[in-house]
Amino acid sequence: MTSSLIDIESQALRLAPEERVRLADRLLASLSTDPALEAEWAEEATQRLAEIESGAVAAVPVEDAIARVRNAIR
Repeated sequence: MTSSLIDIESQALRLAPEERVRLADRLLASLSTDPALEAEWAEEATQRLAEIESGAVAAVPVEDAIARVRNAIR
């Protein structure tokens, strides 16, 4: 890893969880150039938001979600 990448990673890890999620989303979005795939993700996000807003599913705090993922991959 280059020193500039290490510096950027260090700065990113100091961001608030919500800001890290936003940054990760933007970085991932920059990798995709397939409009059909982007449309599918947008549809999925819209559906999930509607489920949360209707009360059909409960949101999980990002800290809990990250902890669950870390525990699952150990």
